[in-house]
Amino acid sequence: MATSPLPELLAPAGCWESLKAAVANGADAVYFGVEAFNARLRAENFRQADLPELMAWLHRRGVKGCLTVNVLVFPDELQQAAELLLAARAAGVDALIVQDIGLAHLARQLVPDLALHASTQMSITSAPGVAMAAELGCERVVLARELSLRDLERLRSQLQARNLAMPLEVFVHGALCVAYSGQCLTSEALGQRSANRGECAQACRLPYQLIVDGEERDLGEQRYLLSPQDLAAWDLLPELVGAGVASLKIEGRLKDATYVAAVTDAYRQGLDRLGTSQPAHQLRQHLELSFSRGLGTGWLQGVDHRRLVHGRWSKKRGPWLGRLQELEPGDWLLLRSARPIKPGDGLVFELPAADPLQPPRELGGRVMAVEPRPKGCVALRLGPGRLDLSGLRPGSPCWLTSDPQLERHFQRLATQEPPLKRRPLNLRISGSAGTPLQLELAAVDGLVGSPWRVCSEQPLQPALGGGGLTRATLEAQLGRLGGTPWILGALQLELPEQLFLPVAQLNQLRRRLVELLAQVEDQAAPPGGTPPQASAAHTCHCPCIQHRLPSAPAPAPAHRAGAQPGSAPGPAGSTCGSGGRGSGASRPAAPGRGHGARPLARWHLAGGPADRAPR
Repeated sequence: MATSPLPELLAPAGCWESLKAAVANGADAVYFGVEAFNARLRAENFRQADLPELMAWLHRRGVKGCLTVNVLVFPDELQQAAELLLAARAAGVDALIVQDIGLAHLARQLVPDLALHASTQMSITSAPGVAMAAELGCERVVLARELSLRDLERLRSQLQARNLAMPLEVFVHGALCVAYSGQCLTSEALGQRSANRGECAQACRLPYQLIVDGEERDLGEQRYLLSPQDLAAWDLLPELVGAGVASLKIEGRLKDATYVAAVTDAYRQGLDRLGTSQPAHQLRQHLELSFSRGLGTGWLQGVDHRRLVHGRWSKKRGPWLGRLQELEPGDWLLLRSARPIKPGDGLVFELPAADPLQPPRELGGRVMAVEPRPKGCVALRLGPGRLDLSGLRPGSPCWLTSDPQLERHFQRLATQEPPLKRRPLNLRISGSAGTPLQLELAAVDGLVGSPWRVCSEQPLQPALGGGGLTRATLEAQLGRLGGTPWILGALQLELPEQLFLPVAQLNQLRRRLVELLAQVEDQAAPPGGTPPQASAAHTCHCPCIQHRLPSAPAPAPAHRAGAQPGSAPGPAGSTCGSGGRGSGASRPAAPGRGHGARPLARWHLAGGPADRAPR
């Protein structure tokens, strides 16, 4: 354990607020999408034109940025995809997360210096799958979420036997899909909204009946038969680090900034506390209250379907409190709970619905008063105002949905200012009597165009009375870099002794150097700059791409009932700040992207439009 390096902590960013919250709370890297080619089109997302400003902002804080291009791409979209790849490279994106094998081939030819990460949408679960990703040029593999810790150990051994050193990334927190990532066609089949195009309708979150031989099975409270609990691997951090995982990924580009802040902070603290005895039991409650459908370890501890899918609810719930024992006169609710409850907390009770395909009715409010009762029970009164408690019955389940004190803490985490990463300036200082003093900066991490030089306006003069420039004087004046992203590093002095330059000249040199570096940074990533366009050599008409396209045209588009052929997709709902699923109607399927259309990736796999074998 002591010899295992800490993995990267990778946090989601569906909007600027979430991105800042992730960085401020300890993320080593963030991942995000733009308006096209990403699997979370219902998120607010960024614009392609935002990439230069976004990446410059991240790099000034020492954080990496990964662009999700994790959907299947169609032949007529290749030019647009090529332009996005070129814009990502020009903006300084650190890596692309890709699903489409054809897009990976295209990226290797257009932007060979840009790192590729194989998305979890590729459903890679084995050493041969990792080897395939390596052949595509991927430098990291995001493993399928269906693997256990034992599978990770087995996979690491198999990769070592193949002499294949591939960094592996694992999801540790967030929503889980009931199907293999990248393999679910339910949303597309029901409503022509493909999950592999970022338009999942989340049919797995709906209530269902179980019909066996024509007879409905009474499942009691279990109605959400396809809705897994959320993943929370916080308790398994020691095992994941010991397994050599390179990156721990948090899901949640559809969540708001307070969720991103709370979850990133919890995992940052969990990683930093490994090997120490610092108590951290409160962090789990932070995870439950930030957003959860119930928390579990997913498949990491093996297959346990009943633990994975409890079936009782599919929406956001907080920590479980218990069940209603009885209603007392005066609207007092008797509850047995091991968790402390205080005035101001928000609770919700669930009332059964007569129709099993309708969600249960909810009754909730703020705790206005709490009184202790025997046998570990408490009596509660909810408000504000008088609530209709007529539907409540003993046995009704209850959850804690709000803790104002903790929510204020989350809000502070989400709005704190992310600090700049202060990079060292290693300077070579030279000059002679009668010439200007010269500061030379040979290299700076993240900047190109070195070396940079600034010279004093006045020449060096012989010092009178022993008051020449010394190392201590230079360090004191040149090191006054507060309020800038720089700190003074090493000084290499190439100065004769007993030379003099006024302190005002040293201060001016320092300011000019800082201004020069600011100009270099701005030129490297101009905010709002025009993204590069794919030239004729980069479009889908060039030989390097043309031979990868199918010779036959794609089948005619499949449209939903009522849709007009050729109509454009509707606007995506902005969900960054909604705390979960999208608000309002989501965009319809794009024309020609129905079940019959053939994505480019499948032509690369087998030379023709062949589906993968079912699992």
